[in-house]
Amino acid sequence: MKSACSAPSWKPRGRAEATTTTSPPGPVLTRDAASVIDVEELIELVRNYNPSCDAELIERAYHYARRMHEGQFRHSGEPYFTHPVAVAGILTEMRLDDATIVTAILHDTIEDTKSTYTEIRENFGEEIAELVDGVTKLTNLQLSSSEAKQAENFRKLLIAMSKDLRVILVKLADRLHNMRTIRSMRPDKQSQKARETMDIYAPLAGRMGMQWMRDELEDLAFRVLNPEARNSIIRRFLTLQRETGGVVQKITADIRHELEREGIEADVYGRAKKPYSIWRKMQQKQLAFSRLSDIYGFRVICETEGECYRILGAIHRRWRAVPGRFKDYISQPKSNGYRSIHTTVSGRDGKRVEVQIRTRAMHEVAEAGVAAHWAYRDGERVANPFAVDPAKWITTLTERFDAAEDHDEFLEHVKLEMYSDQVFCFTPKGDVVQLPRGATPLDFAYAIHTRIGDSCVSAKVDGLRVPLWTRLKNGQSVEIITAEGQRPQSTWIDIVSTGRAKAAIRRSLREEDRERFMKLGRELARVAFEHVGRKATDKALGTAARQLGLRNREELLARLGSAELTARQVVETLYPELSAVRGEEVDALRPVVGLSPDQTFRRASCCQPVPGERIVGITYRGKGVVAHAIDCPVLAEFEDQPERWVDLRWHEGRHPPAHTVSLEITISNDAGVLGRICTLIGEQKANISDLRFADRKPDYYRIIVEVDLRDLAHLHTIMTALEAESDVAQLARHRDPDRKP
Repeated sequence: MKSACSAPSWKPRGRAEATTTTSPPGPVLTRDAASVIDVEELIELVRNYNPSCDAELIERAYHYARRMHEGQFRHSGEPYFTHPVAVAGILTEMRLDDATIVTAILHDTIEDTKSTYTEIRENFGEEIAELVDGVTKLTNLQLSSSEAKQAENFRKLLIAMSKDLRVILVKLADRLHNMRTIRSMRPDKQSQKARETMDIYAPLAGRMGMQWMRDELEDLAFRVLNPEARNSIIRRFLTLQRETGGVVQKITADIRHELEREGIEADVYGRAKKPYSIWRKMQQKQLAFSRLSDIYGFRVICETEGECYRILGAIHRRWRAVPGRFKDYISQPKSNGYRSIHTTVSGRDGKRVEVQIRTRAMHEVAEAGVAAHWAYRDGERVANPFAVDPAKWITTLTERFDAAEDHDEFLEHVKLEMYSDQVFCFTPKGDVVQLPRGATPLDFAYAIHTRIGDSCVSAKVDGLRVPLWTRLKNGQSVEIITAEGQRPQSTWIDIVSTGRAKAAIRRSLREEDRERFMKLGRELARVAFEHVGRKATDKALGTAARQLGLRNREELLARLGSAELTARQVVETLYPELSAVRGEEVDALRPVVGLSPDQTFRRASCCQPVPGERIVGITYRGKGVVAHAIDCPVLAEFEDQPERWVDLRWHEGRHPPAHTVSLEITISNDAGVLGRICTLIGEQKANISDLRFADRKPDYYRIIVEVDLRDLAHLHTIMTALEAESDVAQLARHRDPDRKP
């Protein structure tokens, strides 16, 4: 059996997790970040795994890029050329092909030098030119920009991945080297790049199966974003080391002893988890460092799949397994090809330790992820049975994004997919359905088919009926029960976890709402047109839609039904001279539609809604229904009391000036100003029912004026007139959430 400190020949350089260590967790660099790899050393790094590499091509690319970057320097002051060569060096650790190594050397030439795509193609061929161009385009994406732009750039990122995944491999190596040398950047740039790394590049590396890169990217970003927390964890870790001694070596020796008793030949490696991994667990479980038990991880690497299960048996016989902490990714591999057995046991002195068990072939894929498809060994492309086809993997990743209809949905899908860990459940027929951790039976139903999800009424898990919000676990059998006529509920959005399910539910709700709004809108149009002696024909509605700038009459009816448009506007658009709707006086005691005959009504004092504003009613015991503006912050208090909500809207017609609104006005302290303000309000046919001084200063007064208005248009007219007055410094609608309804 090999020593725990010896590195097997297939292990990429510089991975701290593959050796027994008691040093504080943190990234391990293989060389001084500022030094440059010379061309002979770079070629030798490639020859180590690919003796038949095209050394002449690599050397030409090396000298070409060095000449192009001549006179350019990094923020730290060293020659810029040290960066692309370092990126190429990182990719040699992943045993990648010549084209990818050369692309890394040239990846900044088109972007930062006078080199062109045509020149790269003529000198190095079509394949490398396309790869360099792809990396250049990715470099120009601002992935941390606004939501709308970020969504579009994510789409471009996925498109680039679908064309050739090696573009992303170069970009990830580029980001890793930049994060290793980030200290030379301005503090604001460090924070921006670190946040981008934490949100996008680290999860992407993890999704591609390159966990070692994800760990290092997260830890480097953590060092920038929260250095105090990271230093605190390292200090606590060092204290723990002094108290426990060489716990990693002791547990490694214990595992090795058990394997020797079973006659199993395997390599055993132990490590402490990274500071960010520890911090994330502390935050997720809300535990203090002293209460964390599984901060050490161990890996056992053997020859055959059968030995993996023998090793698992030996470990479970020696130590007690922790319930709920066993995952068999050999029988149910991840989509990126990852295979391994994970188990957590109570080891020496009761300390929880995680043990990963896999074969050497599985480990190669676990280290390289999707990149294992291009890996070489001894001059030959590795025929690893566990390496996934990149084209199939990217199709699996992206196919669920196509249904997203807006930027928010798309970003939600991407981020769910990037961060997801998987659970595997079974249909009653034994088919496997892969879902992200935290998924529910509703997610399971939509994963099978949208029609199944839409008509889902309940579910059985392992034969027992469970609520639809139940979180599924690995290995459970799920049966979906459907009913004809069932439709998705708005509450389902908060139950499901997958982007696919969320998109399908939103789409169904939109269609259902649209049909309901169109039906209501047609009835409103019919009544309004009859008031002026006309009929709401399809032709009339289509003409009104065109004049209002809408796509068609269906959109007009939907907006009428959803109160985005009033029937009065539609009638006046076609028949302004005949409109009698405006002249009809609305009853001041019953100005809204939606009340039952026995319900009383009044406006909320906190937000003072007026006709023309979207409103909602809340029932109060002994007070009837109180109408609040749709954006009133007080409504948040009633989110968990849906039975008290009443769907209201204002009556069409001319409302009397009986709706009081408070205006907050700051005016100059000059003679006659207050009188002019009052006169101005009176000229707009509005009555001042109250006036009080809120603040008095030598040069300005702040006053609260209560004005009786007809509707929102009347309010806008008054505010426009006041804003035009030179002695008015500030004007706003005064709303007081603390005032009782």
